[in-house]
Amino acid sequence: MELEASLAEENGNERQKTTARRQQSSRSGGQRNSQLQSLGEEGQATSEMRETITAEQKGRRRLEKNWTLVAAAERDGVGLLGVWRRLDREQEKARLESKVFNVKSYGAVANGNTDNSVAFLKAWNDACNWNGKAQVFIPKGTYMLNSIVFKGPCKAFRMGFVIKGILKAPPYPSLFNTDKWIGFLYVNKLTLSGGGTLDGQGASSWPHNNCNKDPHCPTLPITVRFDFINNGKIHDLKSINPKGGHFMIFGSENVKLERLKISAPGDSPNTDGIKIGESNNINITSATIATGDDCIAMISGAKNITIFGVHCGPGHGISVGSLGKNDGEKDVQNIVVKNCTFSGTSNGLRIKTWAASLSKPLRASNFLFQDIFMDKVFSPIIIDQAYCPSHGCSNQVASSVQISDVTYKNIKGSGSSEIGVELNCSKRKPCQNITRVDINLRPYGGKGQLKSLSSFVNGACYGQQIPPSCVG
Repeated sequence: MELEASLAEENGNERQKTTARRQQSSRSGGQRNSQLQSLGEEGQATSEMRETITAEQKGRRRLEKNWTLVAAAERDGVGLLGVWRRLDREQEKARLESKVFNVKSYGAVANGNTDNSVAFLKAWNDACNWNGKAQVFIPKGTYMLNSIVFKGPCKAFRMGFVIKGILKAPPYPSLFNTDKWIGFLYVNKLTLSGGGTLDGQGASSWPHNNCNKDPHCPTLPITVRFDFINNGKIHDLKSINPKGGHFMIFGSENVKLERLKISAPGDSPNTDGIKIGESNNINITSATIATGDDCIAMISGAKNITIFGVHCGPGHGISVGSLGKNDGEKDVQNIVVKNCTFSGTSNGLRIKTWAASLSKPLRASNFLFQDIFMDKVFSPIIIDQAYCPSHGCSNQVASSVQISDVTYKNIKGSGSSEIGVELNCSKRKPCQNITRVDINLRPYGGKGQLKSLSSFVNGACYGQQIPPSCVG
């Protein structure tokens, strides 16, 4: 290197001169420190001078043992601060260096039958420990993968996980002893992408899923679970036929999900598309979701969620909840759902809470549902505060969840039942400030008129109201 060459050219006398200069620089630095202290006491030193002296002191300490850089700095006349900045730039450049970790280099076999968990995990661990940008790469082909968790925190500045091929889960649920097939845990700046497919092979599991009848039923694994992910992005992937849900996001912040294609048969049980809990600032855009449960569900602790341009159907719609079944749940706040289409779903926009008594009231507030199209949706708009999927609830106690500040604006299309709007709120905690603006929902097929039902609702209506409003 140039700096090393400069040291080689220096003779003994020059090194002595360099040492003398460093000592003089140190004495000068001490004088400047004394001067700064004096000026500070008098209140006359500027912040710029303070920062410059502090920076040079840091630079001097970092370069104290590096004769090469010191000699070159004084020869070139850039000063210690200049060399320190130069060193920082070199370190930043090295930190951002990219490297790809191909799972085939670690022994992965794309035959659809061999378990590749060990190879995938080795590739992940090496990528995670890379000092720069790292990418785990899965080329085209079909890879069997047993249950696996990719853990952080990572040394890598960014973690990419690129799937070009097809990942297949083991077909039988007895091979799982966890609630997820693939997990990502404690990773910052994670990107999951590539255009590949995640195949949960859930068909053999669905006959064993009777959770709607048995509240103690075993949990079937979610295809991918993201726990404590910050500044992440999941985009351009397909998920098909999960055993449980497709994607779960928990305890995460600043995550974007874009251009996902999620599919499972409409009668596949509990196959939620995207479920979000205890997470902040999650954005979902341009997703196509066809599944057997909620297309998107926001549960305890979800806040600042934006959903835009999603096509849902078949499925159970986009839901807030269920909420309020147990103590310890957290408020759900600040939800925006815009420019979405529902086709053939059992519900459209749904808020659901259990009729249960809680020691501390729960809040679900500040929701905006706008520019929504419904096509043959059984219940286009519904608030259900007596939610009970197993139909075995006594409902002797009203829900303890307070729903407030909800706006439905420009909702149009068709419903396939007699009721277009149903707002069934809690007697204990009536819904507050429920606003409906320009609602136009007509019967599928065009004959007759849908009904609107409400109970324990406070709010207002503006513009067109079809079916006629009953908010009072």
